Amino acid sequence: MFELTFLGTAASSPLPKRGLPSAIIAHDEYRFMVDCGEGTQRQLLNSGLGFRRLEHILLTHPHLDHILGLGGLLSTLSQWETLDKVTIYGGRSTLERVEDLLWRIVFRGTRPPLHIELIEVRPGTIFRGEDFEIRAFPVRHRGPDCFGFVFEEDARRPFLNDKATALGVPQGPERRELVRGNPITLADGRVIYPDDVLGEWRAGTKLVFTGDIGDIEGLSEIARNAHAIVAEATYLECDAPLARENGHITAAQAAHLARDANAKLLILNHISGRYRDKDLESEARAVFPNTVVARDFDTFKIKAE
Repeated sequence: MFELTFLGTAASSPLPKRGLPSAIIAHDEYRFMVDCGEGTQRQLLNSGLGFRRLEHILLTHPHLDHILGLGGLLSTLSQWETLDKVTIYGGRSTLERVEDLLWRIVFRGTRPPLHIELIEVRPGTIFRGEDFEIRAFPVRHRGPDCFGFVFEEDARRPFLNDKATALGVPQGPERRELVRGNPITLADGRVIYPDDVLGEWRAGTKLVFTGDIGDIEGLSEIARNAHAIVAEATYLECDAPLARENGHITAAQAAHLARDANAKLLILNHISGRYRDKDLESEARAVFPNTVVARDFDTFKIKAE
């Protein structure tokens, strides 16, 4: 399961009830921040999430509404000394801008106690946990080095508790070993194999975060069978020419992506103040009914059925 919390859901300018783009995606002990618009550290405090375990920051592209909050956030983290290291992932153009922000402005002439590592993103796996991975995929927006991210758990076999109990497998480490695929020997000498207590393979949870995109071409395969897609909805279809001119998509296009990808849920963000939420939602739902418009501090538990 991935727990997704939106910290900022506005487009290029903040709104009275929407901060600039940022979200937290949590999985077990890991927390990943996706983008860090201006004001993000205050949104973290207002959300109740705080600064714990903010060791990984993923940046979709170098535009200021997605990165400018890094300066204040990392300054605070270095003063509190709650972390030893923060890793920032982004395309080359993004990291060049981040370097300027951090080393020419925020930490100019100083050496912060916090180790900051910058990792250039290329298409493919950029992070691997014990039972999940994060993959980057290129998208077309304005300028080079723009990426979206796929968070996906490994396929798994569900543990059949009733079957294990009937076989006399005790609670505790024995069951964990079977889940890991290792046979165990019971006290009476019987050997229990994983196949005895594990069900059929099931796909793990898949969450796709597109970032800002100028079109949806080719993205349906990347997002295939996603349990949730987070996509921008900066414009309505009536302003499609303006969307194309500015490298964004419409709510209807986001919905077509979700439908073509056979996704379970579409979450719209990057919301412009020129539209009402209900109009964006209505346009998308006409194509893909299971659509919601995200608001700041909304939390979604994304999990496989």
